[in-house]
Amino acid sequence: QVQLVESGGGSVQAGGSLRLSCAASGYTYDTGCMGWFRQAPGKEREGVAAITTGGGTTYYADSVKGRFTISQDNAKNTLYLQMNSLKPEDTAMYYCAAARYYCYTARLRGAYFGYWGQGTQVTVSS
Repeated sequence: QVQLVESGGGSVQAGGSLRLSCAASGYTYDTGCMGWFRQAPGKEREGVAAITTGGGTTYYADSVKGRFTISQDNAKNTLYLQMNSLKPEDTAMYYCAAARYYCYTARLRGAYFGYWGQGTQVTVSS
């Protein structure tokens, strides 16, 4: 009974920062994969970042490398996405997701993630 709840979205100006959080419950895999995805109106869902729940290996979309950082707390029950140097093209609904696969397998492909949060809106103005 996995539940994922995102928070931290909002509206910022270009160049600003936001930190998204994902509170996870019922996800007890010692080694799994959690990630962030986003979808803007009229665009396909895009994988943003993922992290191995047990080991901390990370993956990032090329479009956010150097700007976004995915992390988790020591208890592995909260996922974060630190977003810096935000651009208008980062505007989207951001979703937290969890997979019963290693991130090495799932990477940033949404089809491998079986659990999803409700999303939190991020809006970046120019």
